[in-house]
Amino acid sequence: MHRYGAGIDDELALEAPGDYTRDIGYLQFSKYSNGSDNVLNRVWYQPEEIFPVTGTPEVREHIFWVPVDKSYLNFARQLEDTKLPQCVNTTCLPRPPKVTIVDRGVSASVFVDNAAYRTFLRSKFNATAVEMESTAVALICHQQSIPFVVIRALSDLAGGGSDMSNEADIFGSLAAQNSVDVLVKFVGLLPPHGSKIQSE
Repeated sequence: MHRYGAGIDDELALEAPGDYTRDIGYLQFSKYSNGSDNVLNRVWYQPEEIFPVTGTPEVREHIFWVPVDKSYLNFARQLEDTKLPQCVNTTCLPRPPKVTIVDRGVSASVFVDNAAYRTFLRSKFNATAVEMESTAVALICHQQSIPFVVIRALSDLAGGGSDMSNEADIFGSLAAQNSVDVLVKFVGLLPPHGSKIQSE
């Protein structure tokens, strides 16, 4: 995080040797004041560092977006018409859940329950889903040259719902069951063990 009072032209820590960059962009906290003085300045988004097994030893790679495997993505597209349960116990969603292929998803190190930040992620990165775990798996798969795709069931609106409660408390179990149902169908589409999947 850039220190308070420092201008945008001031060098970030470790920026000169190439560890930090301004290329991706930042979040300006003062734009989201709650009526009191906001003494925070900005957070600059940074790529992760990995050491690919196919790369030169001890030579790191910076990566911000990790692409999913195109063949796995094509299998996932076949699941978009999957019928999913709408209710858990006596509580029902206002409309049936559906399987959707998103252009981009992002992981955060915190549980996002803030509508303004959700809107920022959408406008800045074109992200339509935010969660907490998938990036770690994606980075390891990329580092090890293992194909991957992410299948998630979203249990809340990341701050876009009620101010009184978070939807995850109600629909977490339904989301978990739906994700298992979709995953089982996805595995059923994969070729038999030992068969080669043609990646595009």
